[in-house]
Amino acid sequence: MGRDLGVHPALFALGAAILFGASTPFAKILLSNLAPLPLAASLYLGSGCGILPFLALRGRKGKEAAMRRGDLPWLFGGIFFGGILAPVILLYGLERTSASTGSLLLNVELVATALGAYALFHEEITRRVWGAIAVLVAGSILLSWNGMEALGFSSGALVIIAAAGLWGIDNNLTCVIAGKDPLVIAALKGFLAGGVLFAGSLIIPGSVPPPETLAPALLLGFFSYGLSTILFILSLRSLGSTRTSSYFSTAPFIGAILSLLIFRNTPGIFFFLALILMLAGLYLLTRETHNHLHRHYRIVHEHRHRHDLRHLHEGEGSGEHAHFHVHEEEMHAHPHTPDLHHKHEKE
Repeated sequence: MGRDLGVHPALFALGAAILFGASTPFAKILLSNLAPLPLAASLYLGSGCGILPFLALRGRKGKEAAMRRGDLPWLFGGIFFGGILAPVILLYGLERTSASTGSLLLNVELVATALGAYALFHEEITRRVWGAIAVLVAGSILLSWNGMEALGFSSGALVIIAAAGLWGIDNNLTCVIAGKDPLVIAALKGFLAGGVLFAGSLIIPGSVPPPETLAPALLLGFFSYGLSTILFILSLRSLGSTRTSSYFSTAPFIGAILSLLIFRNTPGIFFFLALILMLAGLYLLTRETHNHLHRHYRIVHEHRHRHDLRHLHEGEGSGEHAHFHVHEEEMHAHPHTPDLHHKHEKE
């Protein structure tokens, strides 16, 4: 888990937000030379190709849990919704809207993730977290507001909202297998989604990307989709879907900063108000405490861990490793987040 690696899991989520936030303005630039379908294919193929050397260098010495047959439905579901449908729909929407408006609308992903986690997995959402979500979304709205442009229910806006909702589904499906090897998950997602999208682009005449535009798209895919996915999964392990997505909702802010640098726009008063709101939202998240009496039901699972208080068993040494192990039922109270061991309802 994130804390096992010596890094606060929120930093993984913020790193994922920085990398993914950069994709919106750069994808907008690439859309001038690439159609949405081949661009989406290039982004995910770049993700898979970029991660492959890391897997090769690591070899079989990795300490992560391997993918099992039971994990495949969750993996394929995430790939279908978040790797195939969502990026293509997003890029079609970006053709019809500005990068800043697209970033704003992607905050629907946070709402979709939170509602899905609450409804499907009973993930506890405190009033502080809901407040942080509201503040972060409000900051994004101010950041992207343009009094001269009617956001309304344009076709482009509705398309991007649909893409954000699909990524919300992807987040919750991926959370189920967050204990598995993040390199393998990201690589499979890149190659499978990219392969399907590339095959689709071959069907459409003139959609095959020219070589001179392929390289920057592959590079952007590696950083903004590949590395971002790995960091997102590492955060999911310790924070759960809602809290990880709350930190990840700073991505529009990152995209706006890059837009200022790339397109040299002059920030107005809304920019600085949004900065204050987003900092306040992050403060609310980092100061959250969640402590109540809860039951850990008996579970048998596999993930990377060390022998701490939750992993007192015989077998491996005290270092980090992965294998199947049993957690017996217990009831206690302590501060926690919806991590791999806290998928429960209040007692």
